[in-house]
Amino acid sequence: MRPLPAFAAAPTPPAERIETLDVLRGFALHGILLMNILAFGLPFQAYFDPTIDGAEQGLDFGVFLTVELFAEGAMRALFSMLFGAGVVILACGPNAKPAGVYYRRQLWLLVFGLIDALVLLWTGDILALYALAGLLLYAVRDWSPRRLLRLAGALFAYLAAVYAVLFALLTYLPAEAEAVAARVAAGEMVPAAEREWITRWAALKAELRPPPEQIAKHAVKFQGPYPAAFRVNAAQLAGLYGLAYPLFLFWDALAGMALGMALLKLGVLRGVRSGRFFAGLAAAGFSVGLAVNGFELAMKTGSGYALRWVSLPTMTYDIGRFGVAMGFVGVIALACQRGWLAPLRRWLAAVGRMALTNYLCQRVIGLLVFTALGLGLWNELPRHQ
Repeated sequence: MRPLPAFAAAPTPPAERIETLDVLRGFALHGILLMNILAFGLPFQAYFDPTIDGAEQGLDFGVFLTVELFAEGAMRALFSMLFGAGVVILACGPNAKPAGVYYRRQLWLLVFGLIDALVLLWTGDILALYALAGLLLYAVRDWSPRRLLRLAGALFAYLAAVYAVLFALLTYLPAEAEAVAARVAAGEMVPAAEREWITRWAALKAELRPPPEQIAKHAVKFQGPYPAAFRVNAAQLAGLYGLAYPLFLFWDALAGMALGMALLKLGVLRGVRSGRFFAGLAAAGFSVGLAVNGFELAMKTGSGYALRWVSLPTMTYDIGRFGVAMGFVGVIALACQRGWLAPLRRWLAAVGRMALTNYLCQRVIGLLVFTALGLGLWNELPRHQ
């Protein structure tokens, strides 16, 4: 095998790094921990649904509202955009790495992702997803920002259509099941095919909002011996990889990455646009993003946390989360440009320069804190703790 060029394994010298990217990456990693720790320490559905852990009032409700407004989805959006920016840096320009080096890095990332998902028992791993999406991005590395924005827009339109269909399904299915149940209760002879609506809705509802006995069944993943935990986790991953990945998660990642590639080429993620531009970006991003997120929160709470609002993304989901993400891009780029909060920026940049290591360490520490491999605190702490 021909040896790799020397530069392939060498880190980027500090003087050549882009501070805005490193600080954004460090910030996003902290935000991802803020989200993932909910799924580390509580039943997985509590990530979306506060009724699972009784976080509908008090301090826990305040935590739910704050995280939903400012972090949920937005941190993953940032991470996806930064991954796309990294593809441009790695694969474009005079210092571009050869295709073999690029694809080898993506395949190693896939290996780390599968270790994270299978060995470290993390159902919410994004490394494998990013590696698979990254394999396609090399083909569009030289596209203009306009073409990349069109690609991202088309993918976001597809996602909105998928979310609309799922929302309609979760609106129609319970209504149909309740209507059939009412006919049965009234003594009407209802065909078996129509009775199936009751069974289908009961099964889906138990999956999306599991009752205590179902949560206890899945608790073996956190409280049981490792071999049993491995089997439960592998079954969950099989469902995730077989449905959610190809239906929307893969395209979700790809859309954010394409947007990130365009924004780097436009100078936004490099932090080289004007201060006025970044101030306007922050104002517009937070205005749109928080308005959409606030609307969705009002629908969640006002509907009594109906499953169609809390269990799956809605049509407006990407508008809200990418709006907030762009708000953070504007604020952080402006802080780097103006030299604000230098100690905090250095700290975040240091975290961002070791993104893969820190992401995997988050999961290892989560295992040691919450599962039977360590302190065993799964489902023992309220949301705010």
